[in-house]
Amino acid sequence: MKILFASSEAHPLIKTGGLADVSGSLPAALAAAGAEPVLVLPAYRGLRAAAAAAPAGAVPPFHGAPEGARILRGALPDTGLPVLLVDLPALFDRPGGPYADASGQEWADNAQRFAAFGRAVAAVAMDRAGLGWAPDLVHCNDWQTGLVPVFLHGQEGAPGTVFTIHNLAYQGLFDHETFTALGLPPSLWTPEALEFYGQMSFIKGGLVFADRLTTVSPTYAEEICTPAYGCGLDGLLRHRRQVLHGILNGIDYRVWDPARDPYIEQPYNSRNFALQKPANKRALQREMRLAVASPRPLVGMVGRLVEQKGIDLVLDAAGALLDLGIQLAVVGSGEARFERALRGLATAHRQRIGVWIGYDEGLAHRVEAGADMFLMPSRFEPCGMNQMYSLRYGTVPVVRRTGGLADTVVDATPEAVAAGTATGFQFVAPEPDALVEAVARAVRASRDRNLWRQLVRTGMAQDFSWDRSAAP
Repeated sequence: MKILFASSEAHPLIKTGGLADVSGSLPAALAAAGAEPVLVLPAYRGLRAAAAAAPAGAVPPFHGAPEGARILRGALPDTGLPVLLVDLPALFDRPGGPYADASGQEWADNAQRFAAFGRAVAAVAMDRAGLGWAPDLVHCNDWQTGLVPVFLHGQEGAPGTVFTIHNLAYQGLFDHETFTALGLPPSLWTPEALEFYGQMSFIKGGLVFADRLTTVSPTYAEEICTPAYGCGLDGLLRHRRQVLHGILNGIDYRVWDPARDPYIEQPYNSRNFALQKPANKRALQREMRLAVASPRPLVGMVGRLVEQKGIDLVLDAAGALLDLGIQLAVVGSGEARFERALRGLATAHRQRIGVWIGYDEGLAHRVEAGADMFLMPSRFEPCGMNQMYSLRYGTVPVVRRTGGLADTVVDATPEAVAAGTATGFQFVAPEPDALVEAVARAVRASRDRNLWRQLVRTGMAQDFSWDRSAAP
């Protein structure tokens, strides 16, 4: 099967979050399973060189691109996966990130940018870009590709379409004036199509017009069909429930493997972690300016500093968490109020709390390798990747029971411990007290050397590879 995999980011070319990890690894897993995937991305600044891409075709002029769009062909570094870049310099060749400028301000023309990208992807899918190639299936991901199924709908000979929801909270909402400016047919301005409570919703394009819908964990597929998690789209998702499937994301063990991770101080595996992992803890303590060689459990966090991720719960519980005798290492960026609060805590509790504002790929690996526990108190989490990284790195996860966290971490209840299936600790209520109690359970367990080794070894033995999730 020939698959055109459309995404707005893919590691290692361009990354802001988990979508990039999926887009950089799932197509390669599909290729290993016998499919013929081709990744298509916008040609952001620097990507042409990074992908060693050269002109291969062109899309004729269309609304939003009066001169058309060049199509560049290259390869994804490391895997050699074929990559197409939609070259629209006026829209994508600019400094900053894929969705926002260097100061974090969203690009004012994001609707125009990703509508143009969607039109170009649809043209490639219909073999109208001079490539002499057309897919059997177009796999779209998140709101930035939500209009691709719209543009393909009803076209004779169009390939099948799959739309994957990575996070329903990000919907690509714009006003009616923008809808009109995009040159879309007025018939699409209805609740049955793109209109959403007086706005245009890009993600509804995928949800309404794609042939099949997937999301990134079985539990999240159930949750988004409820008012509590459906972000106003639960009725539509219940209507399409027969074509909605929850498939757990995989992770790339070529990148996330403590036995051969170039970012960490000391490689280790499930046999020698008790001897080798402590060197990574000491290195992380030094890097995060924590007390080195402290016997205190070191709890790590890596992620966006937003309410979805439960960072406000951590801040509210900071005093009680420190009373448990832990150290805390936090890496991430997000809302300014949370960044300020974390910096304040790190200043007030030197050598106990370390904070790095921003994202550093190598540091993210070192947190996974150096921490004893990894904290993910998310209010909702479609899949989550870090808890799966943590399990492979022998860093016991403490998570809220939601979405993919519920699907991947087995709570250390007495029954699960006795059965040898426990891998971490869960809590249910999105409240500081519940979070503290879960961390307290983990701290108590860490004092039992045999129990802790059992939890670590069971976690490291889990298989969350794409080989399983991408299987036919």
